[in-house]
Amino acid sequence: MPRFRLTFDERFCLEHADLFDRAPALAWDDETADRYELFKQENLAQYRAIRAAGLEVRPWSDEGQPYRDSRDLARRVRESGVLHVFLTAAGHGPGRPTGFHPLRTPSGVVEHGVELTHNDVFRVVHDVFGHVMHGHSFGPRGEFRAVRTHLAMYPARVHPVLLTEQVGQICWFFYGPHLRVAGRVPARGEPGYTPPEQRPYPEQKVFPLPAHHVARFLGLFKEEHR
Repeated sequence: MPRFRLTFDERFCLEHADLFDRAPALAWDDETADRYELFKQENLAQYRAIRAAGLEVRPWSDEGQPYRDSRDLARRVRESGVLHVFLTAAGHGPGRPTGFHPLRTPSGVVEHGVELTHNDVFRVVHDVFGHVMHGHSFGPRGEFRAVRTHLAMYPARVHPVLLTEQVGQICWFFYGPHLRVAGRVPARGEPGYTPPEQRPYPEQKVFPLPAHHVARFLGLFKEEHR
């Protein structure tokens, strides 16, 4: 899997957060449906490869999240050979999942008596290929690196909806207009700063990212040759 050097650009994050904030909750047509269908099939193929390699997946049924941070995730998965997945049914967006979303549909994958949604399957493959394999963090820079690393495993046709699911939500969570004071997001310790644990999760919107925004995200990275 290739490695990429990131040139982080907060202006991109602010603009992308605004794009996500203004976008409709559902922009559904045949082309978007085809992109999501391919996305789901690619996720299932990656999931099967993970299970064939011997990694066990267990649905998380306890309170809270299964891992404290990305280091905890990577360490425990490597030591135990088990990945706990926080189920979509327990949280997908700012509240309980409601309405139509293509990734909330059943995937046909059953683990420990629980049928996973396509979003659960995506959470598993993103955690493994985006975070565990390379140690990328859960902060904005780490998430960008995780997305770019994982993006290389998908055909270009999937990129506009995958980046909405990932980068759009990441930018809104860390740089959304609801967090800003005088046009910028305050740093920790500054007036108006909101700790991540007190921030709302973004709405799970369904729309393809415009091609020029896909290109701008890809342009933040340069492949490193070893």
